[in-house]
Amino acid sequence: MPPPADIVKVAIEWPGAFPKLMEIDQKKPLSSIIKEVCEGWSLGNHEIFALQHADVTNFYITEKNRNEIKNGAILRLTASPAQTAQQLHERIQSSSMDAKLEALKDLANSSRDITFAQEFINLDGISLLTQMVESGTERYQKLQKIMKPCFGDMLSFTLTAFVELMDHGIVSWDTFSLAFIKKIASYVNKSAMDVAVLQRSLAILESMVLNSHDLYQKVAQEITIGQLIPHLQGVDQDIQTYTIAVINALFLKAPEEKRQEMANILAQKELRGIILSNVIRSNRSINSEMAHQLYVLQVLTFNLLEDRMRTKMDPQDQAQRDIIFELRRIAFDVECEPSNSGSIEKRKSMYTRDYKKLGFINHVNPAVDFTQIPPGMLALDNMLYFAKHQQDAYIRIVLENSSREDKHECPFGRSSIELTKMLCEILKVGELPSETCPDFHPMFFTHDRSFEEFFCICIQLLNKTWKEMRATSEDFNKVMQVVKDQIMRALNTKPNSLDQFKSKLQNLSYTEILKIRQSERMNQEDFQSRPILELREKILPEIMELIKQQRLNRLCEGTCFRKISSRRRQDKFWYCRLSPNHKVLHYGDLEENPQGEVPHDSLQEKLPVADIKAVMTGKDCPHTKEKGALKQNKEVLELAFSVLYESDEYLNFIAPDKHEYCVWTDGLNALLGKEMASDLTKSDLDTLLSMEMKLRLLDLENIQIPEVPPPIPKEPSNYDFVYNCK
Repeated sequence: MPPPADIVKVAIEWPGAFPKLMEIDQKKPLSSIIKEVCEGWSLGNHEIFALQHADVTNFYITEKNRNEIKNGAILRLTASPAQTAQQLHERIQSSSMDAKLEALKDLANSSRDITFAQEFINLDGISLLTQMVESGTERYQKLQKIMKPCFGDMLSFTLTAFVELMDHGIVSWDTFSLAFIKKIASYVNKSAMDVAVLQRSLAILESMVLNSHDLYQKVAQEITIGQLIPHLQGVDQDIQTYTIAVINALFLKAPEEKRQEMANILAQKELRGIILSNVIRSNRSINSEMAHQLYVLQVLTFNLLEDRMRTKMDPQDQAQRDIIFELRRIAFDVECEPSNSGSIEKRKSMYTRDYKKLGFINHVNPAVDFTQIPPGMLALDNMLYFAKHQQDAYIRIVLENSSREDKHECPFGRSSIELTKMLCEILKVGELPSETCPDFHPMFFTHDRSFEEFFCICIQLLNKTWKEMRATSEDFNKVMQVVKDQIMRALNTKPNSLDQFKSKLQNLSYTEILKIRQSERMNQEDFQSRPILELREKILPEIMELIKQQRLNRLCEGTCFRKISSRRRQDKFWYCRLSPNHKVLHYGDLEENPQGEVPHDSLQEKLPVADIKAVMTGKDCPHTKEKGALKQNKEVLELAFSVLYESDEYLNFIAPDKHEYCVWTDGLNALLGKEMASDLTKSDLDTLLSMEMKLRLLDLENIQIPEVPPPIPKEPSNYDFVYNCK
């Protein structure tokens, strides 16, 4: 007979004694269990003791997390969190350097546990640590010279403990003094600093900037881009990652009017070139966190274009109209005529003719074309850049199309405006960066004016594709769709430079796109004749069952999920997987991202599938409502889902990517007997159905399948042809 569900068999350690094997009744108060354990070893005053996991975490067991204890667990009887916090609070103030160092090391390890952290913070422990950073280090200035490794370790443990304590979100970042900020900034500004100290200092500065507007202003006064640049030129990728994260945080929180100024400083300090040579083109592979920070920097850089993208042209603004005059002058090699040259009507007629050749929609006043937002003035900026920096290509495109009389001319003005709008959509100009996306493009770090260069390549592609399609003005939207397809396919190959991007586009001519589309159509062909549709309906349940089994098998393998926090690089992971009998979800926290599957018995928590009431996604999930950062982030919202059980309890997920999101939501819905409605299911269904249909129809290749069954022939006039084989 199996033991009761509320009884857990464990081993409990106590220093200097043999471990005890005992059964814990989860219905009994934790204090009663601790008292019973203490009495077994003749220890009095059980209130000062606690139980903790005897593993690498050493986390305390509380009434909230006691359900994580599993059969066979090894626990340790130890001093209570309050007792340990009090002892460490006293020990870190010791006059002995060795004792102080050991205490700070213990504090850094213990601070990861929120139960201990709460007790230490209640003793005003964070204030003590900040005071030690502000003034305590100066007390050891002389010792630093003769005991530099010891000093570095002491400071490193102090900052580590501070970072861990703040990561629990118990204390507001707004409480810190200017002296503390200056001290942390000084560690970053020093040319030679212990790597661990530098790493934690950068992490603290990033958190300060992201979590407090007041602290952003103070940090911005203490740290300059010039002081951060040397850290990017080193060989430690973690330091480089933290440095770019600080730059991104300063960029993100800067007032709009200061962002362009900051971008100019970054350009002056040649940040892009330094990142390109020391990070992107270094011999080391780029890890996921560095890729994310490069993606964030890419998004923030392109978001500087948002103001121009949302600015309408003022048809009465002479300076803006002069840009259009400049486009006309470069294209047709004409100087601005003096006001007395010819009649006003003649000049207007000449301008109208030239603006028509330039491909504007409004030939009389082309300024009106730029009142559409997006792309607003950004389109005109791109056109002028193209005209000035690639003048020969610009003149060739304009003259080539203005001299045609067969209605196949490509309108340069209209094309440029629509292309700019499309490029803004592709690069998501104006949207906040995702909290998890690592999708950066190396080629955009190869040029200071990468967006404009990107436009120059794409406008020439558009003109080339237009000619290949022999398009007319009625085909404009079709051409734009083909061009978008060409650009997206080339971008997906992640070219390392703009030249590589251009080369990829050369191989994606209109003819090639037609071949690719034809191939894709054949792979997803949907036959419409009635017999084929009937066959499809017959096969459909088998395919859906196959997809369902695949989803459930993937849930049985399990997935590692990341816990999103304000300091993203302090990654916390948890793992969830379905039991082989499909009756229980096993889940639990992990110290690091696992390599391969995590065994069921190492996952502490269980959730019976029978207890699941519903699966919620996106904005309906409780964890997207709680966190303001998630609310603003469209991509994270698309990856969020929750499992509702026991009426008001939730298990909250943020999938690592769209594929895992679809797999898990499909699998959970299948367990509940509901429809699997994800995009992945639709795609898999189309692919598998198409393959199965083609396999079954192989014998009928090149045979015309009739729409209706053939008619039954008339009865024969006699049956003389029938014989008995017996």
